Amino acid sequence: MDIKGIDYNTQREKLVMPEYGREIQLMVQHACSLPSKEERLRCAKSIVRLMESRNPQARVNNSDAQAYWDHLYLISDKKLDIDWPYDVSLAEKFLAKPVPISYNKSRFKMRHYGRLLDESFERLKSMPPGEERDELARLTANQMKRDLANWGHGSTDDEKVADDIARLTDGVIQLDLNEFKFEKIIPGTDPIPMKRNKGKGRR
Repeated sequence: MDIKGIDYNTQREKLVMPEYGREIQLMVQHACSLPSKEERLRCAKSIVRLMESRNPQARVNNSDAQAYWDHLYLISDKKLDIDWPYDVSLAEKFLAKPVPISYNKSRFKMRHYGRLLDESFERLKSMPPGEERDELARLTANQMKRDLANWGHGSTDDEKVADDIARLTDGVIQLDLNEFKFEKIIPGTDPIPMKRNKGKGRR
């Protein structure tokens, strides 16, 4: 519905930096329209002081006042013609979107087992037969069963664990379910001991 005389936000010009509000953006547009550099610079200084009061975090995060001048440059769409007190050539870094972290879903053969078990599978493939490999296989199999319980809302399948560990270790690990005994799975616990930094972060 369009009511005459009412100015909707959706009909307004998009804010370049919403944290400063529309009033600042309108002031910057006014500064751009002033006839002389001297007037534009005086107006810009007043705007920067107001920006600092509106968004003090900018100065804290960037440790100096240049951040406000960079923001002013961006809000003006690079059109404010003044003798800038700072180099604003790199101001666009504030609008740059973070580089997405690449995540290759094919990195893990079965995502519900995660990175830790993926590393265990690779290690098991290269380990010589013996007690050390048997122990790692035992820990890995029990963690796999736990992961299946978490992903399957409590359901587990010993045969699936045996089949998966054989396939994911290229047949190196073959669990004999007539002899291999899984530990009792209690959801929310971690049977594989993880290294932790003792003493750090404790008071």
